[in-house]
Amino acid sequence: MAARRRTAPARRVPRRSAGVGATGLHHGRAARTRPGDGQAASAADAVRPALLGRGVGALRQVLAFEAPADLVLRRFFRDNADLGRRDRGFVAETVFACLRRLRWLSQLADGRDPRRLFILAADRLPAPTWRELRPVLSEDEQAWLARCRDCADAAAPLGVRADLPDWVVEIMRERFSDDAILAIGRGMQTPAPLDLRVNTVRVDRAQVLTALNAGGIEARATRYSPLGIRLVSKPALERHPLYLQGAIEVQDEGSQLLGFLLAPRRREMVADLCAGAGGKTLLLGALMHSEGRLYAFDVSAHRIRRLNARLARSGLSNVQPEVIAHENDVRLKRLAGKLHRVLVDAPCTGFGTLRRNPDLKWRHGAGALTDLTVKQSLILEAASRLVGPGGRLVYATCSFLAAENEDIVAAFLRRHPEFAVLNAQEILARQGIAIDTGERLQLLPQQHSTDAFYAAVLERRSA
Repeated sequence: MAARRRTAPARRVPRRSAGVGATGLHHGRAARTRPGDGQAASAADAVRPALLGRGVGALRQVLAFEAPADLVLRRFFRDNADLGRRDRGFVAETVFACLRRLRWLSQLADGRDPRRLFILAADRLPAPTWRELRPVLSEDEQAWLARCRDCADAAAPLGVRADLPDWVVEIMRERFSDDAILAIGRGMQTPAPLDLRVNTVRVDRAQVLTALNAGGIEARATRYSPLGIRLVSKPALERHPLYLQGAIEVQDEGSQLLGFLLAPRRREMVADLCAGAGGKTLLLGALMHSEGRLYAFDVSAHRIRRLNARLARSGLSNVQPEVIAHENDVRLKRLAGKLHRVLVDAPCTGFGTLRRNPDLKWRHGAGALTDLTVKQSLILEAASRLVGPGGRLVYATCSFLAAENEDIVAAFLRRHPEFAVLNAQEILARQGIAIDTGERLQLLPQQHSTDAFYAAVLERRSA
């Protein structure tokens, strides 16, 4: 239970705009007319030599892949505090655009030269993030960039078009066609929207939508989650009254659906076994109307501290956060067979969040996947021991790899005939959520406009 993916805070540093990646990065050429196309750019639109140098330096640090990209950029901006908000946004957007299409841009750049990669990615940004590069490029660079604009990736290998590592493509080919792999890869090449979850202990969705739109933040109800709101832009929310009052939390719509699969009831005993910073824990607590007992377990004291801060805003009184040492901790053993429902949002590669964290595909290798699948099996075993007869167990990941999903569940069911699979689509339908997902939940960005999630709902039929 040691490995966890990062969760989205209310304000992300750096902030990313809603449109990065929608400009033709998919196919290799910039498709949008921008200021400066056929006309002189204003001084405000032009990149200064110093800014280009800073951006290249930031990308160079990120490409070392020694730490998560958002943490590297956070440190970079702290060390370069003189950069204004617009310049920080330009650098951050360019770095993440580069990471989303690193294989294709590296092919255009004949390698991973940070300057060439930064230029290519910056040239493909959408307005209003795009900035004019020509004043800081040599004549040779301008000619090279013009040639690159005419290049498309149609003839490139599948891994380059999907912008996934070859080892991932080969694993996916065991379950997916090449067309499906490409569709998933393309879906991961666009940035994720900013989704919120309404805390129904405090307020209802209609009230939040009214308040956000009245305050100039364009928002709409999400397609599937009854508690979700999707913002058109990505404003800073950490000082917004709704956030400070605990009325909203940042949470992807797909993540919200996991809570509805568990469907906890009032006065039940429930556990979120890999609680992290508590996004799903708080959702479960609200679905329980702050009644019963909800345990939030995690191996990280830091993440539990973050959960406690969010819990204080939420108004929930039924959550009991606890730090555990491992999946066999005595705190878990004391609850064996006593819980009505258990959620396992297992540590995984996080490949389902590549829209948000595109560096993950370059920081994970096949060896890491092997280690994770061992850990996932152990955690699922530990979780199953907590569930009493008739109880529900949801195993979930934010991954599209079968090795972390179907394979883990299939092996578990072979060992545990006392558990049976429930139909995820039917469970959601009974709660008014119409989504064509089948027996197992499998969300994909190109199909559902959410992060990629997998979930299997299991029920213990006997002791």
